Amino acid sequence: MDVEKANRSRDRTCCCIGTTICIIIAIVILMLILAFTVFKPKRPVISYNNMSVKDLDVSFDITKFKVYLNLTLDVDLSVKNPNKAGFKYSDSTAFINYRGQLVGEVPIPADQISAGETKAMNVSLTLLADRLLSNSDIYSDVKSGVVSLNSYIRLPGKVKILGFKIHAVSTSSCDFSVYTSNRTIGDQSCQYKTKL
Repeated sequence: MDVEKANRSRDRTCCCIGTTICIIIAIVILMLILAFTVFKPKRPVISYNNMSVKDLDVSFDITKFKVYLNLTLDVDLSVKNPNKAGFKYSDSTAFINYRGQLVGEVPIPADQISAGETKAMNVSLTLLADRLLSNSDIYSDVKSGVVSLNSYIRLPGKVKILGFKIHAVSTSSCDFSVYTSNRTIGDQSCQYKTKL
């Protein structure tokens, strides 16, 4: 009889261990399925919604073939977080370039975007006139009435999914033209990239 009780006890123990192992395996499989479907990391995307000339002052020094250009752009951006978890990005900077030369920058403070949220940002980019004085192309470009510029933004951050932190970097680069005669922006072409 003692042997029979011992066998029953052993059978119950084996049954409990087997059930526990099956439950753990099922939970792991469920977490893997969720990680690769619902909680799969998606790329945050920066979009340019609108860009306009806020301030533009142009003056020529014909004797020295120099132009003095002060330009401030209002840029409406949005950052979309398609993940089921928040995207926390670090301090960043928006840059403005003229023919590959950095001519202006503005800081973008660190922040967080909730799951599925699209965050609007308004950035004022000011072109630093003193950085253009040594550039010989600016005179002819302003005289023609069209100044071609590029804006570049890089947002590095992290998405936390199921306890794991996944690094993500979202960048946007826009080439555009400023028409000095009527203070408008045209010929806008943007490229967006994200790396996980």
